[in-house]
Amino acid sequence: QVQLVESGGGLVQAGGSLRLSCAASGRTFSTSYMGWFRQAPGKEREFVAAVSWSGLNINYADSVKGRFTISRDNAKNTVYLQMDSLKPEDTAVYYCAAGPSIVIRTTPSYWGQGTQVTVSS
Repeated sequence: QVQLVESGGGLVQAGGSLRLSCAASGRTFSTSYMGWFRQAPGKEREFVAAVSWSGLNINYADSVKGRFTISRDNAKNTVYLQMDSLKPEDTAVYYCAAGPSIVIRTTPSYWGQGTQVTVSS
C-alpha cells in the first residue's frame, strides 16, 4: 500500500500563488508517476498534472498550462504543485495521486485525502 498526504491548500486572492505538497510513504516503488487531480463543487474530478519518476515526462491539463508547475523530490518521496496566477475557477479540492505508469491520468492506483484550495475574486 501507498499512503499519500497532501498539504499546502488554503485561501488566496485571484492572481496569487499557492504551493501544494504531497508526501508518499509505504510501497513507494509503486509511485513511478505522481500527479494531481481536482474536484470543484458539483463537478467531476479532473486531471491536473502528472510527472514521471525521472521528471522528464510531464503532462498538464490545458486549463493549467503556463500557470501550474509540477515537480518531485524523489529523496523525500514528495511531489509538488506550484500554482501561480490563480483564478476563481481553480477553486476545488486538490487530490494527490500515484501509480506505476502514465495511466494515472485516468486511473490512479492511490489517492490522497485531498486539500481545499479556494481562490477569491
